[in-house]
Amino acid sequence: MNTETISKYFKEDSLRIFFKGISNSYSQIFFSTNRLFAAIVLVVTFFDVYAGLFGLLAVVTTQIFAFALNFDKNIVARGLYGFNSLLVALGLGIYFEASPYLAVIVILAALLTLFISVMLQGVLGKYALPYLSLPFILAFWIFFLASRNFPALGISERGIYTFNDLYTIGGDTLVRLYEWFNGITIVSSVKVYFISLSAILFQYNVLSGIILAAGLLVFSRIAFTLSLLGFYTAYLFYMLVGASITEADYSYIGFNYILTAIAVGGFFIIPSRLSYLWVVVLIPVVAIITTSLNALFAVFRLPVYSLPFNMIVLLFLYILKFRQKFSPRLAEVYIQQDSPERNFYSFQNHISRFRYDYYENIKLPFMGKWSVSQGHEGEHTHKDRWKHAWDFVIFDNQGNQYRNEGNIPEDYYCFNKPVTAPADGEVVEVVGDIHDNAVGDVNLKDNWGNTIIIMHGQHLYSKLSHLKEESINVKKGDKVKCGQILARCGNSGRSPYPHLHFQLQPFPYIGSETIDYPLSNYIRYEDEGFEYCSYASPEKDDTVSNIEPTPLLKNAFNLIPGQSLCFEVSYGNETHQVQWEVMVNAYNKSYIRCDKSGATAYFENDGDLFYFTHYKGKRNALLYYFYLACYKVPAGFYQDLEIRDDYPLNAVQRKWILWIQDLLAPFHVFMRSRFAINCYHIDDPLSPSKIRLLSSSENLIMNNPAGNNQFMIDIGGKGIELLTIHTNAKQKQVRKCQEQ
Repeated sequence: MNTETISKYFKEDSLRIFFKGISNSYSQIFFSTNRLFAAIVLVVTFFDVYAGLFGLLAVVTTQIFAFALNFDKNIVARGLYGFNSLLVALGLGIYFEASPYLAVIVILAALLTLFISVMLQGVLGKYALPYLSLPFILAFWIFFLASRNFPALGISERGIYTFNDLYTIGGDTLVRLYEWFNGITIVSSVKVYFISLSAILFQYNVLSGIILAAGLLVFSRIAFTLSLLGFYTAYLFYMLVGASITEADYSYIGFNYILTAIAVGGFFIIPSRLSYLWVVVLIPVVAIITTSLNALFAVFRLPVYSLPFNMIVLLFLYILKFRQKFSPRLAEVYIQQDSPERNFYSFQNHISRFRYDYYENIKLPFMGKWSVSQGHEGEHTHKDRWKHAWDFVIFDNQGNQYRNEGNIPEDYYCFNKPVTAPADGEVVEVVGDIHDNAVGDVNLKDNWGNTIIIMHGQHLYSKLSHLKEESINVKKGDKVKCGQILARCGNSGRSPYPHLHFQLQPFPYIGSETIDYPLSNYIRYEDEGFEYCSYASPEKDDTVSNIEPTPLLKNAFNLIPGQSLCFEVSYGNETHQVQWEVMVNAYNKSYIRCDKSGATAYFENDGDLFYFTHYKGKRNALLYYFYLACYKVPAGFYQDLEIRDDYPLNAVQRKWILWIQDLLAPFHVFMRSRFAINCYHIDDPLSPSKIRLLSSSENLIMNNPAGNNQFMIDIGGKGIELLTIHTNAKQKQVRKCQEQ
């Protein structure tokens, strides 16, 4: 790009962030970044025209100052600064008469609210806590108290002339609609629920509440059900204690219960049965705090507004950080996607796919195919506290461990074979001067023989024993890399015939007890083919190997940041080109971005597997189909090897049926989206020039098929040369046209 193009790009990007931040400032009041919901909230704020205008003025002012002061553009774009300014302006716009003086006050209030937001972001951010609507409360109180000495600001009387305002917006039709909604006979509690919703935007009418409830339902089924749960829990609690729940009293404070329920039940906490239960437990506490604060702040003639909601949510999120053990039943949201559903489905998918993330990637400590001659709880050794261990040997095609008569160690296929580091680490113990035994003899004095112990993490050590005398080429204190050759397989110690003893243990000394710790990705060889194993323990008689990369396949998915990919898409008689760029974000996460559609797909490549972790964008983008087709790809080709995985439901399932799942998600998941890939064809196993993979995505509803896509991936010397997509009885062909 030349300088002019780069400058134009950043200007366009800044404008996009600016207007995106304005939109999200409205929806963020309900923890959302949904554009349709933002439009609904915007419309409701203009039910009082002047309040709506002042609200918009505050949001624009906040955006301008946030850009001028060069604050984090991601936070600006999400509307996290603007929504508090919007609330302050709506409150001032409703309470005071519209005037140029009030416009100045609103601009100053927006600036102060921004400053408070950034300050609280720094203070609470140290504890990974949100600042919620605290900036709104503090700024509004400041200006509300100060206004008592500002006679130029007249108290608004527009509430008396509501019909005039509605007529200005929508004419006689809107006035009649407003009268009809307020005049219909509905259950008292439902009416109070709608009014409580509208009160979040300083509106106190049923029509606003109904519109917001509909918007909430469109944005999130989980948030909608939580709003009902929070409201009715409080409503029943008030009835139980005999407190007043009249519309006039309740509407001003009812939104505390709605916002608390959404925040605790599904936004900052992954939706679950336990999160819903905590909503029921915490809402009465919010009610008690609300009642007490009302009495306290009445002395100063200040409204409590959303203070109880802020107090309980922050307190609950804070105390959760002191838990000593992670619980998937009550899990905090660490990567916020601004939707309870997306948070839930991503979490469920992550738990399913990456439940072993906290394990170190421990690989098999050798090259090629070896077999387990003795596994956990073996028949000879590997007993009691030392039961979690493996003995590995090499067999030939006839099932023999040795050539000739097998009378000397050199006859054994595994003898003198390289032994490698199972993971990165530091050598903490080495014994290397013990003689190898004659076949059939054992050395009970030096039981473990020549041994290397490597530290891989806290309370995680690997031990490699019975190594060949004087073959060890590392010393205590050396740093080693996974796959690095450390020694040779021998026959030292309590070893009647050459083999490699391998175990994981919690302590760094020879003779330590063992631990049951899984090995990461490896291949198990069967008579009928291959099986991919992930975080499992090889069993006796299993023949296994690490995934040995096929250069053609490995290079095709070796996507490097800065790399550009161009594809030509053929669909019927239409042909067009799509440009992708491989990028990396501030957190060192790699992703592919499509210039045309704006779609992004995050991926990982650990040397054994290339796999996608997250997709964001439209479902008709080519990158989406690439995400589906190459969801998980092995680095090595093994004929007919099949690897399966699960997609996040919200990334694949049809939206209309997903709505039903959304409502039930915290309690029961009846849908599944499966991925499968098959190593179908290789033209020459020793020196391939062509590889073909077949993959599919399949939706299941109550274990019944509900649609699928088929993909064919042809790989050659230039990487992915052809991707054929079969979906809905239609076919697309995608050819690589260039690579930069």
